[in-house]
Amino acid sequence: MYKSNTLRIFPLILIVIVIIALIAGMITVGRYLFTGNDEPVDEMTVTAKDELLMLNVSRSVQMTIRGPIVADEEFQTQRIEISPVTRQYKVYSGYLVDVEESKSYDNNMTAYEEFVYALDKAAFTRPGKDDPEEAEDIRGICATGKIYEFEILNAGEPVKRLWTSTCKGSPGTFGASVEQVTNLFADQIPEADRPSFRTGGFSF
Repeated sequence: MYKSNTLRIFPLILIVIVIIALIAGMITVGRYLFTGNDEPVDEMTVTAKDELLMLNVSRSVQMTIRGPIVADEEFQTQRIEISPVTRQYKVYSGYLVDVEESKSYDNNMTAYEEFVYALDKAAFTRPGKDDPEEAEDIRGICATGKIYEFEILNAGEPVKRLWTSTCKGSPGTFGASVEQVTNLFADQIPEADRPSFRTGGFSF
């Protein structure tokens, strides 16, 4: 009698265990399908500092300085872009950005690494006072002064963009020292006259 009861109970226990395992599996699959794979994405969130310090040949860092909004014949913009391969300086004239002057120099990964780490030590990615979403459009801002735009690029496309201006009412999204950072960029160009980046001059 005892053995008979045992033989009857064992299959029931086995069936219950299988049912519980199936339910647990269905719940796990349901959570994955309906909630997605959120946790790994959070763990892999890339910060602005991470973007700045990524070292590969597709990366570059760029500074653009826009002059006061004046007549097309007098409007100027200057730009320095530093990558592991090249260092470029360009001056653009007019609002249609015709290249007025251009200089290019070779670069290497070791020099680039030192440069971006120097930018990081200068708090390059520190946010400014303005909200990034509200201050995305800089057209017409600081018409009588200058705008400093700083970008981290990947294959020529911006992955992070910060800006500030010389006008008190438009502090922008860049929170580091403009003088310190512009000097770091200017130091990458052999003939650069660093004061010109701060006082409005656009030539070496």
